[in-house]
Amino acid sequence: MRKVLLGLMIALPLAGLAAGAAGIKYSAIAGGQFRSALKYEDAPGGSRVAPFALMRMPVSNAQFLEFVDRHPKWQRDQVSPVFAEQRYLSHWASATKLGETARGDQPVTWVSWFAASAFCESIDARLPTWQEWEFVAASDETRRDARSDPAWRERILGWYSRPSTSALPRVGLQTPNVYGVQDIHGLVWEWTEDYSAMLVDGDNRKQGDADKSKFCGAGALSMDDRDNYAVLMRVAMLSSLNGADATANMGFRCARSAK
Repeated sequence: MRKVLLGLMIALPLAGLAAGAAGIKYSAIAGGQFRSALKYEDAPGGSRVAPFALMRMPVSNAQFLEFVDRHPKWQRDQVSPVFAEQRYLSHWASATKLGETARGDQPVTWVSWFAASAFCESIDARLPTWQEWEFVAASDETRRDARSDPAWRERILGWYSRPSTSALPRVGLQTPNVYGVQDIHGLVWEWTEDYSAMLVDGDNRKQGDADKSKFCGAGALSMDDRDNYAVLMRVAMLSSLNGADATANMGFRCARSAK
């Protein structure tokens, strides 16, 4: 099923990547050698991230509304329960209207992995891999890798300490990082294409277990850099979810492979 939803990706040149739907814009990421906080590789210098492009901002409610209007099978009253749980887009006024609790310029949340993947496929894109997302998330406004800076880490952790009960800001408020990408931290959690491969518990049948807190402790066992608590929390969140799950703070952005 995942191969069906993520098929037909189009490789694009890095220069001039721009709108695919509703004003979506991408930033060109040149890639390079990168040491993931997860033990994905044994080489001391890490592995190489291939060039790709990443949406500058998370997908908004307005953009996702356009998607479900064009693809009614992804509307909340028509989607298969295999692909989205009952809370899918539950904050919208109706299946095709946003309403007061879901402004068009806010990032879309309450969206399943399957729906996020289908959205990206509809614009000839895909969800980013974890390593692609982490590669971009390691940067600040001037540095490609700011992870060794304690002040940068404290700033990132500030978001995780704030309650998530208040209304989400609109997308695009944050200063772009060195790649021109915004809101990579501090707005919503984000789905990745390979989120289910990040399970660190030996028994994959436990994925989606009601006792999801156990993944926090288990996730620490796979971390190369245990001081990077923000990354650990991302891994713990993603590892605790099934593809049909939806939460109040889980959104996404799309990526494209590049020649």
